[in-house]
Amino acid sequence: MVTAPPRLLGCCPLEWRADGLWLVDQTALPGTFQHLRITTCAQLVHAIRELQVRGAPALGLAGGWGVALACREVPAGAGFRDRVIALADTLRNARPTAVNLAWAVDRVLDRLRLEPDGTLWPALAVEAAQWIQDEDQRACAAICNHALPWIREGLWMTICNAGPLATSGIGTALGALLHAHHEGRRIEVLACETRPLLQGARLTMWELQQAGVPCRLITDSMAAAAMAGGRVQGVVMGADRIAANGDTANKVGSYSLALAARFHEIPCLVAAPESTRDPHCPNGNSIPIEERNPAEVRGYAGHGQPPVIWSPAGCDCWNPAFDVIPARLITAIITENGVTRLHS
Repeated sequence: MVTAPPRLLGCCPLEWRADGLWLVDQTALPGTFQHLRITTCAQLVHAIRELQVRGAPALGLAGGWGVALACREVPAGAGFRDRVIALADTLRNARPTAVNLAWAVDRVLDRLRLEPDGTLWPALAVEAAQWIQDEDQRACAAICNHALPWIREGLWMTICNAGPLATSGIGTALGALLHAHHEGRRIEVLACETRPLLQGARLTMWELQQAGVPCRLITDSMAAAAMAGGRVQGVVMGADRIAANGDTANKVGSYSLALAARFHEIPCLVAAPESTRDPHCPNGNSIPIEERNPAEVRGYAGHGQPPVIWSPAGCDCWNPAFDVIPARLITAIITENGVTRLHS
C-alpha cells in the first residue's frame, strides 16, 4: 500500500503535554507560527470559537482532549464527575455544524462512564483522546490512498483548509492533493481564498508552499470563470457534517463550487473521515448552520493588526459559516473506509 508523506508541520496542531494542551494558533498564520497553551476548558472554548483551532477533524481532537482537560481542571472530590460532564457540554456546543466536535466529546465521555471510580477518569480520558488522535492520523493516510486514483494530473481546485493544520495527519481534501504531489503526479492547485476569514489564502496557500506544490490563489468569485477555461480537472473539498443521504456541509462557498463543477462536467469530490458522517441527520435541511459575527463580513482584522473596514458603518450582514452541497452535486465521498460514488 502507498503510504502518506510525513506531516508538513512536524507535529500535530494539537499536542497534549504535562503542562496543558498546546495548539498551533491558526489565526496567526501565515505571518507567525506560534503555539498557544490551553489549561482550562473556557480557554479551549474561546480558541474554538475564535478559530485558533479549526477544521472538522481538528475540532474532534479538541473535543477529545478537552474532556481530558476538564478531568485535570476539576478538583477531585464530591461532584467531580458532574462538573466534568458539565464542562464537556460547553465544549460540545462550542461550534454547532462540525459534528466531529460533539462526536469526540461523547466518545470520551462514553468511555469514562464505564468506570464508576472517578479517580481513574483523568488517565482514562487521556487514553481515549489519544486513541482518537491516532485513529485520525491513520484515517488521513487511508483517505489519501483511496483518493489517489481520482487525482489526475493537471489543475485542481479546493476551498477553505483541509490539510495538516486541520487534522493530526497530512489532511483530508488538501491531503489528497499533497499526497498526489508526493507520489509524483504533476498537479497544480487553485486555492479559493475563502471569504470572509481567508482560510484558503492564509492557511491552504501556506501549506501548499511549504510542500512545494505549484499553486495559485483566486478569489471565491473567480472559480466558475477558471472552470470555464477547460483546464480544471476537478474540485476536492472537506466536510464538516455529512448527512445520511449524502448532503454535505462545508465552508460557505462550497455549494457554489459544486454547482459550477456540475455545469462544467468536472468531478466534485468530498474527502473526510467517517467521524464526519452523521447517521442521525437525515439530510442537509437538518444540518445546523453556524452564523458568525457580522463584523467578519464588514471587514477583516489580521492577527495583532487593526481591522480594515470596507463597508458602510452599520450595514446589515448575513454571515453563515457553512453551506450545504446536495448529494446530487457530489461525484464521490472519500473516507478511510473507501469511496462512495454518488454520481457520474
